[in-house]
Amino acid sequence: MRLALLASSDQKAQDVAAVLRTKYKFLNADDADVFIALGGDGFMLETLHATLPTGKAIYGMNCGSVGFLMNGLATDGLLERVTRAEQVTLFPLQMLARTRDGQQYTALAINEVSLLRETRQAAKLRLLVDNVIRLEELVSDGLIVSTAAGSTAYNLSANGPILPLGTNLLAMTPLSPFRPRRWRGALLPSTATVQIDILEAEKRPVSAVADFTEVRDVQQVIITENRASGMTLLFDPEHNLEERILREQFLA
Repeated sequence: MRLALLASSDQKAQDVAAVLRTKYKFLNADDADVFIALGGDGFMLETLHATLPTGKAIYGMNCGSVGFLMNGLATDGLLERVTRAEQVTLFPLQMLARTRDGQQYTALAINEVSLLRETRQAAKLRLLVDNVIRLEELVSDGLIVSTAAGSTAYNLSANGPILPLGTNLLAMTPLSPFRPRRWRGALLPSTATVQIDILEAEKRPVSAVADFTEVRDVQQVIITENRASGMTLLFDPEHNLEERILREQFLA
């Protein structure tokens, strides 16, 4: 098995990388079959985005804090762990953002696409699903559209639902909704096309963020699942991603 080693700039990740290099042979990215990623969830997201064009699998080991997308840290038995690891394929969201000045930007989101107010004034958003207006006006701090893999991240902190893998759903979760006051969001099929129109965009500017790619002063955002850009993560069988997402729902 041909491995390439990627590590965050964090000192712990660099120290672990130094130990691993004394135990195993690593190749450059072009010649490897699997990427070993050392860091936290943020570094895993960066690695997924950076390696997406290669189509190669990633086995992460947690050198950060939460490490939801990572395996446990151990420097021994790496080849055996990678060999027996279970595969999970994730499909990102594709964001098409149009700004007030007519520019268009596209970006992929593995966790979520977020719309956020830029000033002290609340955002006003019109929500369409598959070209049907579902909410004429949402007054809030913003909105999150999350994948199942991302449902335990920003979406969860905003009291959004956790989505088990394989449900083929997206979570739409408002941020501090003011009107309609009792609207708590929606579950959508992953095949849905979500369109968000920003009302009073000049007076109430809004930014759109796909994971860590931000587009400011947007006028309209369209979100779809990109089934052509699957990414493969590897997890130890006893700590696979599906089990982690399920377990997360029972934590106090």
